[in-house]
Amino acid sequence: MMMMLGVFISAALFLGTAQGASLGAVLTEGGMVQGKSHSVGLLRYMDVFKGIPFAAPPGRLQKPVPHPGWEGVLKATEYSKRCIQLNLLQTDTMGSEDCLYLNIWVPQGKTVSYNLPVMVFIYGGGFLLGGGQGANFLDNYLYDGEEIADRGNVIVVTFNYRVGSMGFLSTGDADAPGNYGLWDQHAAISWVHRNIKAFGGNPDNITIFGESAGSTSVNFQIISPKNKGLIRRAISQSGVALCPWAINRNPRKFAEEIAKKVGCPTDSGMVACLRRTDPKAVTLAGKVRLATSATEPIVHNLYLSPVIDGDFIPDEPDTLFGNAADIDYIAGVNDMDGHIFATLDIPSINNALATTTEEEVQALATALSKDRGQDAGIATFQEYTVNWGSKPNKEDIKKTVVEMETDYIFLVPTQTALYLHSDNAKSARTYSYLFSESSRIPIFPLWMGADHADELQYVFGKPFTTPLGYFPRHRDVSKYMIAYWTNFAQTGNPNTGESKVPVTWPEFSNPGHQYLDINNKINTNSVKKMLRTRLVYYWTTVFASYPTVRN
Repeated sequence: MMMMLGVFISAALFLGTAQGASLGAVLTEGGMVQGKSHSVGLLRYMDVFKGIPFAAPPGRLQKPVPHPGWEGVLKATEYSKRCIQLNLLQTDTMGSEDCLYLNIWVPQGKTVSYNLPVMVFIYGGGFLLGGGQGANFLDNYLYDGEEIADRGNVIVVTFNYRVGSMGFLSTGDADAPGNYGLWDQHAAISWVHRNIKAFGGNPDNITIFGESAGSTSVNFQIISPKNKGLIRRAISQSGVALCPWAINRNPRKFAEEIAKKVGCPTDSGMVACLRRTDPKAVTLAGKVRLATSATEPIVHNLYLSPVIDGDFIPDEPDTLFGNAADIDYIAGVNDMDGHIFATLDIPSINNALATTTEEEVQALATALSKDRGQDAGIATFQEYTVNWGSKPNKEDIKKTVVEMETDYIFLVPTQTALYLHSDNAKSARTYSYLFSESSRIPIFPLWMGADHADELQYVFGKPFTTPLGYFPRHRDVSKYMIAYWTNFAQTGNPNTGESKVPVTWPEFSNPGHQYLDINNKINTNSVKKMLRTRLVYYWTTVFASYPTVRN
């Protein structure tokens, strides 16, 4: 009997694979594209397209333009090169200027999918690094969309956009207004809106989601008037347009610094010179100074970023949330998002044998408050040390540094964006979360929570694709996040859709400004209120009341 059952299952799998639905060649506005199809389970299949151009090879320091198209059938089976960027050590460059390509994952059953929700991912990397496929280990790419697509029955799209000098250098005027990376993102979203129906997607149900600089980009995309009618929902994971590193307030200064490094003039001929200079040299000239300290934190060194150009970003971001009044929005942070930055500024934080001094904490508070002056720095230090007592232990001091940078760099701006979105909403819904699954990095302190980018492995289902590297509890976290994220993409409500969730996640605008604490133990106690209200009030009201200091 068991043998017959085994034969039956094998035959079913064979027939299912042989008869699986597949799109085959797809007609896009540029021409025909052919991807690959494979089985992902019993009567479940995946069409994967990699390296579809969504714009022409971009002109240097110019907006993207439509691709001219191609003859025949384009084999869309390999990731394209990343956009030209610094390597991790900032000693060389990698990637190409011809980089505006996207990737698509389409889940299929016995019949070809139709009218599926679409999720478009925007990667992070400080506006300096990154690519649509993400980091790679043995062909296991971080941003592989297969698990999300299969488990949530959604189409997933990832793409490249220009970063560093090529993506965000700006002269602050019409010569080189900047925001080229944001325009690339807009071009990719527009391409998806125009073409995704041919892949089985619903062009009127597009959700954009992203992390870090990609999360901030998501916020810029929904508040920009350029995307009207293109985006239905959005998810920001650790970053919004109000973050202190999201806007470059003095782009001309940094453009001139880059020009000087590559031998270009700083007068009216600067942009023409930069456009004809070796792009590797211009990219290398946009290095970030990593030799930071408590007195010069790294958050103030991220100067190749978006600018208020009067076009894509026509005004201060906090005045533009009316453009997202009908776009459902999830935004949140990791509970120790600032850890990665804090350890660059004060390296003793990760060293159990080293002491982080009160003087270093005070110096950091002063540095983070520099735009508001010395008195604001003193107030910031007092606000974060009010519960220390006369003899704070080493652990409390180190955790205070992480809390301060987390609040300043990510949490408070995100909470502010949630309030603005909720206050401006018409039909839109607003949801807030805190991700608190402890980091899996063994060298981190025992008190460590979720570091910056820790949630990405769960959103993209890595505990399922590489099961030996995770415990069952990690698969629970991944299952929960994919369920909430894809339900939201389907319906605008993270609790309603094809996937079961462990607890109802209430809207932010409910009494008490509720949020969901996401980890492997989600239950009714995970729904909480008023996230770090005292510190949010401090930064947005008390700190903001100090007069701005011109540097």
